[in-house]
Amino acid sequence: MNTLENKKIAIVCDWLKDFGWAEIVISHLLEIFPNADIFTSVFFMKENKIFEGRKITTSFIQKIPLLNKSHKLALMLRPYAFESFDLSEYDIVISSNSAESKGIITKPETLHFCYCHTPTRYFWSHYHEYLEMMEFGILNPIGKWLMPKIVHRLRMWDFLAAKRVDFFIANSKNTASRIEKYYKKEAKVIYPGLDLENIPFSIEKGDYYFYNGRCIPYKKFDLIVDTFNKNGKKIIIATNTDNKLYRNLKAKSKENIIWKFWLSLNEINILHSKAKAFLFPPEEDFGLVPIAAMASGTPVIAYKKWWSLETVVEWVTWIFFENQSVRSINNAIEEFENMEFDAYKIREHALQFDKKNFQENILKYIQEKLS
Repeated sequence: MNTLENKKIAIVCDWLKDFGWAEIVISHLLEIFPNADIFTSVFFMKENKIFEGRKITTSFIQKIPLLNKSHKLALMLRPYAFESFDLSEYDIVISSNSAESKGIITKPETLHFCYCHTPTRYFWSHYHEYLEMMEFGILNPIGKWLMPKIVHRLRMWDFLAAKRVDFFIANSKNTASRIEKYYKKEAKVIYPGLDLENIPFSIEKGDYYFYNGRCIPYKKFDLIVDTFNKNGKKIIIATNTDNKLYRNLKAKSKENIIWKFWLSLNEINILHSKAKAFLFPPEEDFGLVPIAAMASGTPVIAYKKWWSLETVVEWVTWIFFENQSVRSINNAIEEFENMEFDAYKIREHALQFDKKNFQENILKYIQEKLS
């Protein structure tokens, strides 16, 4: 029996501005629920085919110049934005959340499932890191002065917003533990996935290491640049983030560090498949990028903390470094270069994170709660 038949469904997300790994999760949810409507604070992805023919409702922030392009500058407005959405006609609401989208208000009979990528980092787990590494340019001094004065109120709102969620789904055990710590709520763990069948696989590797993602402070691009400036080994770094951090790091990079900007997903997957190894230095709640690397048969050299401990087999798929330091990473690279990895075993391990497993588990969980 299909318990979702004739149910009206909405998918709510923090913002839709560029296609990253959180947006891949959105695309997989849209495949499960092809008739779902979308609600988000701002939307700038009209060219993406996954949104063709969709009913997309944006908030008042969409119409405010400058603020609509910066989710950090719009921080104070997003709680009001998500509370303003009228979701009274929907039976099921699914929020894909790492910020304020869980704060929507629904009818008592509407079920709200929150797929949580992390409790809001800049309120909780990484508050002090974000405070020290603000990206407001000349407005940084104002931000550092203002944030400590308003963060308590924002934390109170965030905590109360989490209470509006009927069922939390966490992307990892680490995220589930943070949900319990900060929101006092239990969460079902369902790992996200990728369309692994379309990721190229290769046993023949090139002469370079690889790293890619959004060039923002916690992703540790600075650590990668410092590491490879010191060891002189070839690395390709791909990003789609054109900001001050990216420009500064590119300027200080030596010739062995090759930057690639605005690559297609297919181009990134090819670079994954031919790399000697993929570097993964951040402290991440869940990382789909290393899954893509493993699916292509490429081993990963990663920071030994949180999510990476949940999903790997050390010495078979990954090698770890203990500290986020140049010395620790270079020691791991030296160790890696004296080892052999089986590309077939690496890909086999990655297959458990195929998007089909994610979609089946999400659908099963929602149907269980409905019935």
